[in-house]
Amino acid sequence: MELRPDKYLKYLGLPALFGVERTKKILSVNPTIPPQREEAGEVKIMAYDYNAVELKEYYFDRIEDCFYLKESNNTTWINIDGLRKADVEAISAHYEIHNLVVEDILSINQRPKMDEINTILFCLLNTLYYNDEKKTVEQEQVSIVLGNGFVISFQEDAQRDVFNPLRGRLKLNNVKLRQNGADYLCYSLLDLIVDNYFIVMEGLGENIEQLEEEVIRHSNKRSLAKINQLRKELIVLKRNMTPVRDLINGILRSESELLQDRNTKYFKDIYDHIVQANELTENYRDILMNIQDLYISNLNLKMNEVMKVMAIVTCLLAPPTVIVGIFGMNFNNIPLAHTASGFYLTVFITLMIPAVMLWIFKRRGWF
Repeated sequence: MELRPDKYLKYLGLPALFGVERTKKILSVNPTIPPQREEAGEVKIMAYDYNAVELKEYYFDRIEDCFYLKESNNTTWINIDGLRKADVEAISAHYEIHNLVVEDILSINQRPKMDEINTILFCLLNTLYYNDEKKTVEQEQVSIVLGNGFVISFQEDAQRDVFNPLRGRLKLNNVKLRQNGADYLCYSLLDLIVDNYFIVMEGLGENIEQLEEEVIRHSNKRSLAKINQLRKELIVLKRNMTPVRDLINGILRSESELLQDRNTKYFKDIYDHIVQANELTENYRDILMNIQDLYISNLNLKMNEVMKVMAIVTCLLAPPTVIVGIFGMNFNNIPLAHTASGFYLTVFITLMIPAVMLWIFKRRGWF
């Protein structure tokens, strides 16, 4: 009969304990493989056409319905939740967006970046969300196209949207967002994404604090699994956040006519935030390394305690073993072996020597 260990290993719960599937998902990033993006089942198309005194809000069922907004003299923001290849290609062709940008929008697991192609400034980065139930960091690719008087944003998920606070501000009068152009709108979108990183880090930070307290009080094998899981989530966090610093830096170095000099200070503010976020990620990583070292130290301490108890027990049993072994030998001429008091004297010495040894060990603080 052929033995199949893998048939029974699944019942041990090791993949679930150490997150093997999560590791595979994190490492399965290969930009050379053509993306196999599934068509979105639901698409939401929202548009805002505004200036300092007027705001118009639109909801469209078809992508072609928003094409007329290109002729508007106001600032236009078109947001598409849910990606379909036909929709992306249609609006890109209407707004003269390069095919390379279209490929990046439809890509999967793309590295955050910034490109300037023709009269378009393109930003691609990931919005991060923290899943409290699974204790994982989830990502959503967001593409932002800045053109002359318009901004088009593409989001993968139509169910959750990090830009909702921005929509609320647009409806207020006398706000900077309404008084500035499309570049300030682009700044506002990027700023919301970067600010959301701190919310995700707060969720991870709380778990790290709980894990540290757990390791200090009563660590076990599951503590090591939690450390391993949090380190993986930090990898996801760092992979998505670190390139954003180069993205913002590219905007600051850009000489594009789409960016006004008076708004440069706002992009510098985003740069400061993303630098701070990366530093916090490094701090979290160092804390997790310290927690792992603490876990190993506790494990070694427990092992040392066990070895110390075993050593003491061995030392206490050694003299009685010698005494009993001597009096148990097959010789006739053993002192006190055939007397009435010999047995009681042997028992007394057997118990007295370990008691004296125990007193000496206690006095020296060995336990």
